Amino acid sequence: QLQLVESGGGLVQPGGSLRLSCAASGSSFDSYAIGWFRRAPGKKREGVSCINDRGSMTNYEDSVKGRFTISRDNAKKTVYLQMNSLKPEDTAVYYCAADYSMSACPNYMDYGPAWAYWGQGTQVTVSS
Repeated sequence: QLQLVESGGGLVQPGGSLRLSCAASGSSFDSYAIGWFRRAPGKKREGVSCINDRGSMTNYEDSVKGRFTISRDNAKKTVYLQMNSLKPEDTAVYYCAADYSMSACPNYMDYGPAWAYWGQGTQVTVSS
């Protein structure tokens, strides 16, 4: 079982950058795929990016490709989401999620119910 805690959110101007962190506690972190989701006001939750257990495979939602980069440090039990060239439409609460299934990423990147463990979220606001 894992507990996940997100951090790194905040207010940033358009074109700016943020790095989100998802820190895990619990055992066998390096056996879990990790996904990042976001929920903007009035919109449904969407999958943003995911990374497999070893970090050898990543996937991105089309609107963030080339701007966001997901990575992980299994020794630190942490996954990162580097967000560059931020746009107002990136404003949302960002959540990280974990699942033990090998098919979670990329097959279920945008399917929240497939992910077993969730953090509480961190707010990202992109505004001038």
